[in-house]
Amino acid sequence: MMSTLENLRTAHPPLSDSAARSLPATETDAFRTALRDAAITIPQMLRQRAAMHGDALALREKDFGIWNPYSWRHYYDTARAVALGLLSLGIKPGDRVAIAGENTPEWFYADLGIQMIGAVAVGIYPTNPWVELQYIVKHSGARVVITGDQEQTDKVLDALAGNGGLPELEAIACIDMKGLRHYRQSHLMSFEALCQRGQAYARETPDANATIDRLITQAAPDDVCILVYTSGTTGPPKGAMLTHRNLVYAAYTYAIAVGIADKPFEAVSYLPLCHVAERCYGLVTHLVLGGTVSFAESIDTVAINIREIAPTFFVGVPRIYEKLQQGFMFRLGESGSLRQRLTRACLAWGRILSDRRQAGQDSLLDRAAYGLLYLLMFRNLQRHLGFAYSRHRLCAGASISPETLRFFDIIGRPVSQGYGLTESGGVAFIQTKSHHRLGGCGLPLPQTEWKLDGDGEILLRNPGVFKGYFLDEKASTASLEPGGWLRTGDIIEVLDNGEIAVVDRKKAIIITAGGKNIAPSEIENALKDSEFVKEAIVVGEAKKYLGAIVQIDYDNVGRWARDQALAYTNYKSLSQLPEVHELVERIVGETNKRFARVENIRRFAILEKELDHDDGELTATQKVRRAMIEKKFARELAIIYPAEG
Repeated sequence: MMSTLENLRTAHPPLSDSAARSLPATETDAFRTALRDAAITIPQMLRQRAAMHGDALALREKDFGIWNPYSWRHYYDTARAVALGLLSLGIKPGDRVAIAGENTPEWFYADLGIQMIGAVAVGIYPTNPWVELQYIVKHSGARVVITGDQEQTDKVLDALAGNGGLPELEAIACIDMKGLRHYRQSHLMSFEALCQRGQAYARETPDANATIDRLITQAAPDDVCILVYTSGTTGPPKGAMLTHRNLVYAAYTYAIAVGIADKPFEAVSYLPLCHVAERCYGLVTHLVLGGTVSFAESIDTVAINIREIAPTFFVGVPRIYEKLQQGFMFRLGESGSLRQRLTRACLAWGRILSDRRQAGQDSLLDRAAYGLLYLLMFRNLQRHLGFAYSRHRLCAGASISPETLRFFDIIGRPVSQGYGLTESGGVAFIQTKSHHRLGGCGLPLPQTEWKLDGDGEILLRNPGVFKGYFLDEKASTASLEPGGWLRTGDIIEVLDNGEIAVVDRKKAIIITAGGKNIAPSEIENALKDSEFVKEAIVVGEAKKYLGAIVQIDYDNVGRWARDQALAYTNYKSLSQLPEVHELVERIVGETNKRFARVENIRRFAILEKELDHDDGELTATQKVRRAMIEKKFARELAIIYPAEG
């Protein structure tokens, strides 16, 4: 496949003469102004980058141990071939085309190719079972699905065959055809064939290239370019309609706010591209700033790939940062006693300095002390983690354990938290060097207005706010108030330094039988501070006391059990050991000391199986589906509340 894609550069000109004459040879004030005002579309940015930096490195992908480079011109040419291929299939502006697959350069090419012709790209999580894929493809009315491999293609074929099928689907284009050579479905072609079809269409249709140029040029910043289906923690996913302006605004203002706009941009792509975080702060920020995006081999190799690439900018979800920290601590536990004592002494000293920074009491002497710790330990630790050259690190998604944040602050690579949601196109608040309180979410980005409702819910207004939910006027009206205000559904508080901090989702607040309002996420995160707890669900709605459903961390508890000479065969047998129950009981007891009595966990139950997206217990972003608690966890609830079991 790659030989054909690499030759696309000579298959047709990257820009028509008329388009080339309209583009400056170097980055100009006009381009910067368009970025600042978000008055440019995503394909227009790619066209501009290809014109300015055609042969410069844009993308890298590892194949058989070798990082393969791709230029901006190759990026643009291949996306254009996809656009032509879709035109040949009859796709027109406003149509929807879905993409289901892991992160690869082809995902970028497909996304930009779809947008080049004014169609709308619909991302689908590669972990979604076929029923959820079917719902999104059917609801969006996607006419074409671009799949990553055999697994994703099989899901589409299952969706075609079951539950009423996919009546509007006309074609499937698969990137990696391994295992599919003998499939005989008329819908199916390779991604390579789609590009070749586009090349043939350009040769056979005199105005094909002119049509692409016209569609790119005429597109408006306020056109909808992508649908992002929300994770659906409390109901079916809804398709948030995001525009070019939404995403360009979010990426540009973020880059300026955190100080990454004036230096080389190097990022690693591994979070699902159908999620707004990776789409905005990977794909779109790359187009806004230039630089390079390298694709991780898989989610399991992220830590290794970060060390190889040493990115200047990194976006991680809480679990990634937790795994980086835990991986280091376990390696430390396997090292010699002298190294362990030295490292723990440095971390303890670093914690004191971190405490003083958080309190705004650090001095020149403290900074000199950190410099010594850097030379002794933290420099090598930063290199080991792959963060030696990173200028900014963002934690996206769910809230993160304060202890994990403290670890990275101690070693001199603080992780910034922000606040935003799919419907705001990305973060609307972000922490910077001057405002970086643990547990805070920073200050608002430029052009972001906000206000609090009577119950503490935050409402936002900025150029990143979405256009509404696709085919769901009721939900759109409930979320978008007159004047462009977005009702977020999040309860926040304002810290004494001006930052906001998220208390919890409005729908997640627990009201006990005594009428006490409890925000469960803070207690859940405190439980997950332990390396032995992977997930915790606090319950207690209309009950006399709080309980917790706990999923142990199989790897970490397994190591602990082996050290205790305890026998087990799988997760279930491990979770049922009396010693494991006692371990969790101690963790719960220590956690309770951090909270008021009314917020204490009185009883808990350990899950007999790990939570699973395929079983409907987790969303695609690994958030617990709270709407399924009573249905899925009846056994655990009976243990916690025995009188009602």
